[in-house]
Amino acid sequence: MTTTRTLGRSGMAVSALGFGCWAIGGEHRMADGQPVGWGKVDDDESVRAVRRALDLGVTFFDTADSYGTGHSEEILGRALGKRRDDVVLATKWGNVFDPDTRTLTGTDDTPQYARRALTASLRRLGTDHVDLYQLHISDADPDRAAELRDTCEEFVREGLVRAYGWSTDDPERAAVFAEGPHCAAVQHGLNVLQDAPRTLALCERLDLASVNRSPLAMGLLAGRRGGTLEAGDIRSRPPAWLPGYATDGSGADPRWLARIDAVRDVLTSDGRTLAQGALAWLWARSPRTVPIPGFRTVAQAEENAGAIEKGPLTVGQVAEIDRLLGR
Repeated sequence: MTTTRTLGRSGMAVSALGFGCWAIGGEHRMADGQPVGWGKVDDDESVRAVRRALDLGVTFFDTADSYGTGHSEEILGRALGKRRDDVVLATKWGNVFDPDTRTLTGTDDTPQYARRALTASLRRLGTDHVDLYQLHISDADPDRAAELRDTCEEFVREGLVRAYGWSTDDPERAAVFAEGPHCAAVQHGLNVLQDAPRTLALCERLDLASVNRSPLAMGLLAGRRGGTLEAGDIRSRPPAWLPGYATDGSGADPRWLARIDAVRDVLTSDGRTLAQGALAWLWARSPRTVPIPGFRTVAQAEENAGAIEKGPLTVGQVAEIDRLLGR
């Protein structure tokens, strides 16, 4: 396979695999104490993992200002250092947070806040521009989103942003942003267990990149099965929007594990690990997909990046997976 993909109508080339930087933000929580991070992190290991990914050809990194309430952006900026211009850098805005208590305190969908948030992200990332700036309020009002789209066009004119997008699973909302000439992507959930045909059709029709969050189903497609999760891990107390994990904190939902077991042999064919097979499915699903699996260690970075050389699944393998999952 070609190892690069084009980020929608922006024309920017990115590695076919991006890296999502939510997990390296470390612990943070909602105002009610609900964890929304992935537990404790080792910042030095995070830096080593980012740099290892760079060495293995990964050139697209996606973060958000709210991940670790600014910490993910700071660590990513530190890791990239002088290699900033070698990568396409994506971040998000819209969530309001208190970095002192590592708490998310709400959302702000005003154009004024978007500018303040962008200024703060640029400082934390140690850069003068963001390549892809994404609205992080998935259910924002479409009329207000149209205002924010126009604000993003201002950022493009000012040289602060090269392209923008919306992180939402609603294709009708994504279409509102896509009316702007410099909208390049929609970030949405997509993995072998959770297809998104309507959003992929929108990307095809409007020349957008499909940036895939949860490509490994929050670790389930990387082999996580059971065991106790640490208290600061979002999967230990999964919110309503996070399927696949038991609400009592006991770990993976057995129904999801059964579906993974049904397709395991196809995904792990041709010498792939389970995670590599899940990424290979995404590349086969559409030429517009750019999966962004999370990582916390050098080993995870190496395994994910190792999927690139193995390429996408075949048409026959994708059809077999559909058959096994009954769709």
